[in-house]
Amino acid sequence: MKAKASVVLVDDDTAFRQVLAGELERAGWTVTPAACGAEALRAVRDVEPLLVLLDLRLPDMSGLDVLKAIRERSPSSDVIVLTGHGSIDTAIESIRMGAFDYVAKPCPLDELEVRMERAMERQSLRNRANLLERGLTPPDVSQSFVGASPDFRRLLDLVDRVAPSESTVLITGETGAGKEMVAKLVHARSTRRHRPFVVVECAALQENLLQSELFGHERGAFTGADRAKPGLFEVAHGGTMFLDEIGEISQATQVKLLRVLDASTFRHVGGTSEIHVDVRVLAATNRDLPSMVAQGLFRQDLYYRLSTITLAVPPLRERREDIDVLVAHFAAALNARFGVRKRIAPETLDRLRCHDWPGNVRELLHAIEAAMIVCGGDDVLPEHLPPALRQATGRAPEPATAEQDGPLPTLQVMERLHIERALRATAGHRGHAARMLGISERNLYRKLREYELLD
Repeated sequence: MKAKASVVLVDDDTAFRQVLAGELERAGWTVTPAACGAEALRAVRDVEPLLVLLDLRLPDMSGLDVLKAIRERSPSSDVIVLTGHGSIDTAIESIRMGAFDYVAKPCPLDELEVRMERAMERQSLRNRANLLERGLTPPDVSQSFVGASPDFRRLLDLVDRVAPSESTVLITGETGAGKEMVAKLVHARSTRRHRPFVVVECAALQENLLQSELFGHERGAFTGADRAKPGLFEVAHGGTMFLDEIGEISQATQVKLLRVLDASTFRHVGGTSEIHVDVRVLAATNRDLPSMVAQGLFRQDLYYRLSTITLAVPPLRERREDIDVLVAHFAAALNARFGVRKRIAPETLDRLRCHDWPGNVRELLHAIEAAMIVCGGDDVLPEHLPPALRQATGRAPEPATAEQDGPLPTLQVMERLHIERALRATAGHRGHAARMLGISERNLYRKLREYELLD
């Protein structure tokens, strides 16, 4: 039989201790007996048990003093107090001091095991919560920020000043410029860095689903809501919420978000109770929010609330002096990942310097990765680059204006051309193209079908 868990059994009654230890071992527990407080503390130090069964009446010291010492030395150990019928008040006091539960002696073995199993369940939930929190808490990503251009250094200096504050931050910039990385850096440099960092891709979710994800819902709130679900604001409690593509949310969601920012409270979808959270909000967009405000597409009060501080991430074409160091950084990282030692040839680097990088740093990374995969030798040559980069001889031409080239193209036409350009830049790889465009692969597939671009 596989052992359930390690247990230290502390009781000065030899017969009781031996009988109970034997029964627990037959049930699958690993038991270390102790006859007094001093033995109990030594056992806890040596065994580091998950559970301690502690009698409050010990010959050498008070059971409450032993409990206090256990809580200080082994906080991960849960303590179940064993007490006589005349010591219930003391047992209740032990709960106040951190004991998990208490049972009165003599106690049926099955009842004691129920309490022990409950303690193990709580430990399991606690461990899962800790794992989830660590998974939601990104490390300091400062090593991923490569560049020496004046605009880039000014951005990092501003991040260092902004991060320790509790202010809401709006991060603006083109697709692929690194807005989410900036948000992670702000979180990593803040006082909330050991708490969750929750990312919400606003454009990837329909309105009803987005509200359910953000605010949670009650059972029966809508078709298919067969159980209550907490919202991501609750998951992010104490930490940071990053709302990517904030310009895509509906007016109805904007109203609810404004309430959270103003009052730190919200209600589940279909709920009536106010829920209070402590969350710092970072938002990002590649859209012109002031223009959207002027057109009535984005609430002015929400815009002012979000843009307490604005961090503008410069596009790669405005910091071309960083291309060389970025290429070297990406090549070194990819060499380490693939276990190779490939070099970027000088003529390839010249070609990369000439490109206008509409997909910014993300496009550059994907171009280097694709070229290193295709390259069969040690030197990455221009011929290994994606098709859109092979013929680059200078900066991409500026888009034609209405005065230069007839009527202004419709938004649909421009979107189709932009998608086609992303597909060419990634040699038709939809996943890479979706990341370059800053949308989900599902949304890209929908647009490809809409514009009849599917193969």
